[in-house]
Amino acid sequence: MSSERSGRRARRKPLRGGRRGDEQERSAGGVVVRGDEAIVIVPTRRGAQGQKVLALPKGHVDPGETPDQTARREVREETGVEAELVEKLGEVRYFYQREGKRIFKRVTFYLFEYRGGSLDDHDDEVEHARWMPLAEAVTALSYDGEREMAERALSAIAHDR
Repeated sequence: MSSERSGRRARRKPLRGGRRGDEQERSAGGVVVRGDEAIVIVPTRRGAQGQKVLALPKGHVDPGETPDQTARREVREETGVEAELVEKLGEVRYFYQREGKRIFKRVTFYLFEYRGGSLDDHDDEVEHARWMPLAEAVTALSYDGEREMAERALSAIAHDR
């Protein structure tokens, strides 16, 4: 029985890196938690088929920035809140096509704990931001890698209790 029919997601082999000649991008983001809830966003940028997506805050690593600095900045900009970095959750690696070129992307995610601020203060790259039960985010987020990071965050906070 295929994993799709059984309701389980197939596990893909982890990507080790792009091939020579592939363009590469680095991004970082976070899972911001408050109790059993996490912040999710709907970016103004649509998915590959033009659909709205439910995502975690993340963005490109700027020159001179470390991934954890980027994650802090992106959380602040895309959610409007201040949060304290707790720990690294892991990396998501994938390929996508842009203008006929194959791009290898690596996104580092961190667990953050909410400290203050309002979701109404997010930037214009985000249509809206909201709190969602973290257990629900594990299945509701649009992308496999982000669902995995939410699951890791859920395990991390359960372990700390």
